[in-house]
Amino acid sequence: MEIGIVLLLAFILLFVLVRIGIRLFWDHLSMHRRLASRREPAWSRAANRLFSRFSKPYEHIADLLAASGWRSRAEGFALLSVGLGLAGAAGGAFGFRSLRAAVLLGAMLALIPYCLLRMRLIKRQLAVRLDLLPALELFYQSYLVTGRRHVRIALQRAVEERRLAGEAQLVFEQLYLQLCVHEDDEASLRRFALAIGSVWADYFCNMLRVAIAEGNDISGNLKELIGDMRSSRLEDQRERHRLLEIRLANFSPALFFGLFIAINVRMNPEASYRYYVADPGGRGMLLNAVVMLFASLLMGIYLSRRRL
Repeated sequence: MEIGIVLLLAFILLFVLVRIGIRLFWDHLSMHRRLASRREPAWSRAANRLFSRFSKPYEHIADLLAASGWRSRAEGFALLSVGLGLAGAAGGAFGFRSLRAAVLLGAMLALIPYCLLRMRLIKRQLAVRLDLLPALELFYQSYLVTGRRHVRIALQRAVEERRLAGEAQLVFEQLYLQLCVHEDDEASLRRFALAIGSVWADYFCNMLRVAIAEGNDISGNLKELIGDMRSSRLEDQRERHRLLEIRLANFSPALFFGLFIAINVRMNPEASYRYYVADPGGRGMLLNAVVMLFASLLMGIYLSRRRL
């Protein structure tokens, strides 16, 4: 009876979320095609009012999306997470016939978009940190050439020269565009520091914050920052190697688990089906294994964040 109620509620909520998601997608697509009306639809305003009640989580997700470079809105990301969670709950209730499986699978699927977002951000941070020192040196030269007063003009010059490498070019270009378009400079600097994920980026953002607000000359601070970064380059390389080791150890259990299941299925498909699929104890074992692997993934993401 409980499983039937869970399935019914999950189906109803999933149906509503899918309709909202399709409506959001087509409205976003038509807006880009027409470029005629910038008026926000009523359902989008209602969604913004709903998510505004959760201001801190909403701001956190919006910062992560902007810092990682994903072109998605926080509302759509939240709807996707909720929809996957409901689908996982329905699949757990239908496949495992237990409330525990419904809760665990629903929670894991709901967290998958956030985990992917974090992994994308970590990947970008690793790429940008390699080119941060040359990027700051180029910005320092542009800052000196433009008269040591105009931070936005120095950013524009550094970006338009196209001499920054890879992700660093995208991150600095994103910072320049946000500082020129958005009114909230604090949010733009916060997302820039998050995209790099380094203490040096925090120092650099503090300098930019002072220069933008008060117009102070930060050439001396920039020169000192670049000197400190050159001195600690070897330690940064060591931290990068440790982070790569953490990521490798993080995905090893899933690799060995998949290899173990594949060998069993290859050697005896009929017995593997009876034990892993038909038998409730085997399904429970698989569920416990998946939960442990997911916990290992979360631990790896947490340790990677600590290392960064």
